[in-house]
This record gives sequence, C-alpha cells and structure tokens, in this order.
Amino acid sequence: MYRSNHSFPSCAGAGASWAGHVAVLAHAALIDELETFPKPGLVSPIDSGSHDDMDADTLRRSAASLQPFFAQLAEAGANGAAMAELRAIGIRAEAAMMRATGGINAHRGAIFSLGLICAAAGAIGSGPVSAESYAETVGTRWGAEIARAPASPTSHGGRAVRRYGVGGASAQAAAGFPALRAVGLPALRLGQARAPDDPEAARVDCFFALLAVIDDTNLLHRGGSDGLATARGQAAAFREAGGIAAPGWRDHAIAVHRAFVAARLSPGGCADLLAATLLLEALGASPHR
Repeated sequence: MYRSNHSFPSCAGAGASWAGHVAVLAHAALIDELETFPKPGLVSPIDSGSHDDMDADTLRRSAASLQPFFAQLAEAGANGAAMAELRAIGIRAEAAMMRATGGINAHRGAIFSLGLICAAAGAIGSGPVSAESYAETVGTRWGAEIARAPASPTSHGGRAVRRYGVGGASAQAAAGFPALRAVGLPALRLGQARAPDDPEAARVDCFFALLAVIDDTNLLHRGGSDGLATARGQAAAFREAGGIAAPGWRDHAIAVHRAFVAARLSPGGCADLLAATLLLEALGASPHR
C-alpha cells in the first residue's frame, strides 16, 4: 500500500492540497507499474519488452510530465467539471507527454484512466471512502458522456474497438471500471496477503489477473484475436498454477514474458489498468483530514 506524509490543512487551499496529493499518488502508481517485473511484453527497468521505441527512462520522463495535469484533473473534478473540460486537460497532458518523450506515446491510455480517477478523487474530496468508490464515481459522474463518444478512428486502441467490437478502455471507464473493482483490487489485495514483504510480487499477481480477463486493445492491435486469446490463456495458466503462491512462479512469469516478446505482444491496456488499480488502492488508503 501507499503511505504519504502529505498534510491536509483545514483552511483555504485545502482543495489544492488534496489535488496535489492525488497527483503524487497517480505519479507513484505509474512508476510502480513501470518497475514491476515480470510483466509480459512490457517495459520495465529490466528490458523494453516488445517495444523498440521506448525504455524505462522514457516512461519516467512521461510520468513526470503528467503529474501537474493529474492535479489539474483533480481540481477540475472538485469544481464539477463536465467531460469536455476533462478532455481538454487530457489533450494538454498528451502534448506535454509527447514533448517529454520526443513524440513517443508512452502513457496516452493512462492519461485517460488515471486522469478520470484523479477527477473522481477531486469530486469526492479527501473524506474517507473505499477504493472502489473512486472507480464508481467515474461512471456515475461522467459515464454517459464517455459512452456517447465514438471510438477514435486514428488510435490503435480505437481502431481495435471498431474492428473487433470490444469495449476497450472507454467502456470500462463509462461503467465505473468494473474490472478493477471485481478483479484488479481483489487480486492486488490477495497478492499483498500472499507476499506481505514483496509488493512487486503482489503487483505481478494483479497484472496477470487482469491480463487473463481483459480484451486488451493493444494485444488486438498487435496480434489480432489469436494474439489476445494466446495472451489471456497464458495468463490464466499462470493463475491456475497458483500465481505468486506457486514454487518457481517468477521463472514461470519470465517465460511468459519472453514468449510475449518473441511474438511482439504488448498488453499496454492491462499496464494502464494495473496503474489504475494501484491508484485506487492508494486513494482508499490515504490519510484524511
């Protein structure tokens, strides 16, 4: 779990203080996602997975560039912003990311998912609520507007949604992230119970749980329906073998990682959802004024 020494004064400016704290947690979630290994096909400090255009430093620069915009999204949520205003902040965040990475799309999906959760945290405020409540609030406040927006005809994820008829990240967000509430958070908590002294192992368990069930549009873009089925099947097999509770689990996970790299598969949507799960858990565990 995340812990913070951030204070929340009860005077004017407390809203901005909470927004800043939310942004710190969102940045930390992106860094913890990056530093998780084995995470099949994805960038980590160990290697670049199935990616030739980015490495861990690229993602660190990207994450740092996004932190101010996560604070802006939290502030916008606190002020009752509609989806159009949140999108405008997200577009500015994407431009900052592109400047930081030299034109590489490192975190566009994370800007969407984590950005909406930050906005929900701003709308809720710093009172004690469950991690799940932040996810649900995205759906109740902005779900209808998200659902009305057509899939992008230009992005890899948008084209996969159109071609394969899956919901993608937008459908998850519009419904209040049901996969995070039903799969991501329970898997993360089980992993923490299984490996209380190894937070990375808990994140690996969470990632594989998401990978086994999500229609990841990045996998569809790179590998089509067969690639998605193969990836989900390997994740399910890892889980059925006991996940991180099984002897030799790390070797098993590394073997899956190598198979993904060989096939050039990259479940970037699941990476975003892992980071979003970490942010939800951190918000639910945050100190409150």
